[in-house]
Amino acid sequence: MRTPRPLVPAAAALALLTACGGGGVHGTPGGSGVRDPYFPKAGNGGYDVTHYALDLAYEPGAHRLTGTATLTARATQDLSAFSLDLKGLDVRRVTVDGEAAPWNRAGQELTVRPPDDIGDGAEFRVAVRYSGAPETIIDPDGSQEGWLRTDDGAVALGQPTGSMAWFPGNHHPSDKAAYDIEVTVPKGLRAVSNGELTGERTSGDRTSFTWHTAEPMASYLATLAIGDYEIARSATGDGVPVYTAVDPDQAEASRAVLARIPEVLKWARDLFGPYPFATTGAIVEDPQDAGYALETQSRPVFPGAPDVVLLVHELAHQWYGDSVTPESWRDMWLNEGFATYAEWLWEEDHGGDSAQETFEALYDGTYFAGAEEAEAVWAFAPAEPPDAEHVSADPVYLRGAMVLHRIRQTVGDDAFFALIRGWAGAHRHGNAGTGDFTAYVEAKAPDHDFGAVWEEWLYGEGKPERP
Repeated sequence: MRTPRPLVPAAAALALLTACGGGGVHGTPGGSGVRDPYFPKAGNGGYDVTHYALDLAYEPGAHRLTGTATLTARATQDLSAFSLDLKGLDVRRVTVDGEAAPWNRAGQELTVRPPDDIGDGAEFRVAVRYSGAPETIIDPDGSQEGWLRTDDGAVALGQPTGSMAWFPGNHHPSDKAAYDIEVTVPKGLRAVSNGELTGERTSGDRTSFTWHTAEPMASYLATLAIGDYEIARSATGDGVPVYTAVDPDQAEASRAVLARIPEVLKWARDLFGPYPFATTGAIVEDPQDAGYALETQSRPVFPGAPDVVLLVHELAHQWYGDSVTPESWRDMWLNEGFATYAEWLWEEDHGGDSAQETFEALYDGTYFAGAEEAEAVWAFAPAEPPDAEHVSADPVYLRGAMVLHRIRQTVGDDAFFALIRGWAGAHRHGNAGTGDFTAYVEAKAPDHDFGAVWEEWLYGEGKPERP
């Protein structure tokens, strides 16, 4: 039986839920949003999710998604109510530990009142049954995320907030969890997600695919691609399974570069340390279906056949961004600066420009053909984008990489490569912010002064003096 939606405004509903606390625990509501500096409503306070179990079905023709999301979480305070992020879609029923729970919606917040208050440290399970037409979300920079319809299905992309368009959750990078995702689609289509394919079965005119991700994953790195794909399976030299799913129109153009995944991973492993996940691969969409590449965990998504440098970038993110995940969206340069610098290192090791030559070209303005693009690199400090629109702008990528090169110039090659490898190991499967990184560098290289690197290159406004 459906639990009715309270017919009161959100603020009044939350006050009512708080006033009606029961049981031996007298909790307070978890916060709606974790005060991210750029996406303040993203995520929620009062609990930590440890596991998502998503049971989904999608009908491409009708553009209808039905699902049950079961979240296992641990309370980080005494909770009388808590919120989940969910945009669009119709909620049918909510339970907490198997008992029906009243709920209320306001914007992206789904506020749930458990039948009994939840004690600090207690584990609980919330299940949300929902359905509807999942939305495409327009980012502050104008790009599209969330649920993107394609000619034969859909692809779900989550950076920075798009995952709330297809499942309820604690959608902020600071809360990582394991995932099990089962997706049922019309027979003849495939459903591809993160991690390991653990099941595939057909019953009548429907096929179900089950995917398992054991390692912690931020929800923005979860993906789901539904459609007609050419599937290839192989393995790296050290036994990591490689699973690629390619739009048939992109198969021929993608074949040679995707065959280099084991080569790229071996190169990256030698530099960055052990590969952090149980599987790897790629999803290649038609260019009109996705306007950008994204480092979705263990299986990055590409808009058409990538070149090897873009492949390097997204695979480097598996260490920097996916395994070591930013504490907040202010720390985006720790993702993109590292992945961009990996491109420079690849070129340096494979007959292209050295990282020093690339650094100098950026500094001198010859990296780009146009003066406007060259000046844009210096528009703001990489650690402090001015607003949400600019968290993925050029200074985050390029000037972020220049910060890493300045560290390399300061400490020398041996110490630098030990630093970046050690950083990936120290925060493996965790979260870290810019302050964590600068403290780590200073602790590992105490005989060097990084004041100018931080003040002028990481946080400074404008173009620094030539080093």
